[in-house]
Amino acid sequence: MDNIPFDLIGKGEQNSIKLKLSLESSEDDAQIILIEEPENHLSFSNMAKLVDQITQKCAGKQIVVTTHSNFVLNKLGLDKVILIHNGNHMTLKDLKEDTYKYFKKLPGYDTLRLLLSDKVILVEGPSDELIVQKAYIQKYNKLPIEDGIDVITVRGLSFKRFLEIADILQKHVAVITDNDGNVEQNITNKYSDYLNHQTIKICYSDDESSKTLEPQLVAVNELQILNNILEKEFSTKEELVKYMTTSSNKNDCAMRIFDTQVEIIIPEYINEAIE
Repeated sequence: MDNIPFDLIGKGEQNSIKLKLSLESSEDDAQIILIEEPENHLSFSNMAKLVDQITQKCAGKQIVVTTHSNFVLNKLGLDKVILIHNGNHMTLKDLKEDTYKYFKKLPGYDTLRLLLSDKVILVEGPSDELIVQKAYIQKYNKLPIEDGIDVITVRGLSFKRFLEIADILQKHVAVITDNDGNVEQNITNKYSDYLNHQTIKICYSDDESSKTLEPQLVAVNELQILNNILEKEFSTKEELVKYMTTSSNKNDCAMRIFDTQVEIIIPEYINEAIE
């Protein structure tokens, strides 16, 4: 690298060198450091090194950083992040204290995904995400991300954490959730603050006999069609549901349904979320 002319090295390395030089030259005088998207053109490992150097060089100074990187946010301090959407703004400290602590500890930290998409669909797991993608492809002949719609897997207990942010910023969010056999307890009571919200939609099935995604799919599709997709020969829908809901089979079944060229019937509550 030492023998390569500056203008021939990678853009990421050029940006890193320029930033380091700027930090060196302003080390003694500047009290406020403005940095725009330090992650540009950098691999993950080099971005980590650069952020560490920013932290060291800017100790005791105010840093104003614009970024599209969850990693940069995590490393430089989530408590000072300003979230902005359509003229609305907030910091994590505007949230309830337990929600604030949750996002401080959350390794993945998908708040940026929530902000940067035109619309968000929150789902409970990878299998739900695949079925939502399949539903969107069948309806619109493209993936939701092509329309600026991000499908984010969030464990069910954490939905309301993300909805607090969506509520403050008036972000359009749809939640696809299981009724787990009790609509009143798991939907009506749990999401009472959001059931009539202007920008938040809670999408679920009223059929308490079909508690989760897999029995919902089996209920609306023909047994033979699903058998063909999954390469199985179950004689009853009850047997098929038992197979599909086994934890070791859930993701494989969802992947097969996603990959198939056969059109399946999508449960109505999922269609409601993608409209």
